[in-house]
Amino acid sequence: MVIPSYRVRAHILPLLASIGPEVAHIFVVDDACPEGSGAHVLAGCRDQRVVVLVHEQNQGVGGAVITGYQHAIAAGADVIVKLDGDGQMDPALIPQFVAPILQGRADYVKGNRFHNIEDVRAMPWDRLIGNAALSFMTKLSSGYWNMFDPTNGYTAISAAVLSRLPLHKVRRRYFFESDMLFRLGTLQAYVLDLPMTAVYADEQSGLKIRRVFLDFLGGNIGNFCKRVFYGYFLRGFSIASLELLTGLFFLLFGVVFGVQGWATSIATGRPATTGTVMLAALPVILGVQLLLSFLAFDIGAMPNRAITPLLPPKRATPEPLARLRSETRCGMDIA
Repeated sequence: MVIPSYRVRAHILPLLASIGPEVAHIFVVDDACPEGSGAHVLAGCRDQRVVVLVHEQNQGVGGAVITGYQHAIAAGADVIVKLDGDGQMDPALIPQFVAPILQGRADYVKGNRFHNIEDVRAMPWDRLIGNAALSFMTKLSSGYWNMFDPTNGYTAISAAVLSRLPLHKVRRRYFFESDMLFRLGTLQAYVLDLPMTAVYADEQSGLKIRRVFLDFLGGNIGNFCKRVFYGYFLRGFSIASLELLTGLFFLLFGVVFGVQGWATSIATGRPATTGTVMLAALPVILGVQLLLSFLAFDIGAMPNRAITPLLPPKRATPEPLARLRSETRCGMDIA
């Protein structure tokens, strides 16, 4: 298990105490926390499974999780669960997150706080609206059209799949969860949404939608372009590739021709002829229809089975964990 720790001093010890025996190793990553949460865990922790890792410089939630992932793989984990340290995620759900992966039905399981209408009503409006907008952008960029709540940090991942991701390329800040979905899509990994209920108390969310919206927008546009290029032109070429190209051509032609005709009509004071209007409208209509057909193909092309059973184990040596455990009861390492 990986728990990034930043400004969660008041919640981290109760969270650790509530984690059940089904978890073999717990990596708490102090991401240069100004509250000293790593030292706080060392002072108050009595759980032999806990290892504290400390970043000398803040790397963001993604950087903290990646550090934990690397140590969990080195420890020989088969499935790695990620929990936030703020107490919003119930550790009692861990068996439900892990089971689909152990059963070979999923490669990545992600919590979804929007499944139950009662939970949606209890969610703060700013989080509700912001997450809905971010969800749509992530659907488009990752290709996982059936998932929701991309910023949900309660996840479980197959170590066999994780070891094949280019973790050095994954974004380190708040875009981490969305970028992980994009990377998983390049492997055709199967992602499963698991309904869950979040607990909102006195904790403060570090994710400010207004502050990160442009970063998310730019990241998702970039990932969408890369996904389309990889999937429809580099790795394969299908009827959907032709639909995308011709649809964009007709749409662009119709819009440009229509704008030029409109500008000419305004400048000369003469209304555009029926032929001119139709010559602009028909390409736009045809382009939109072709793009919708491409979208339908893309939705139908989502991964529908797990790849974990097809992958041989690929693990690093567990020496780093053994070295940490020999240093102290709740080992600490500077990452």
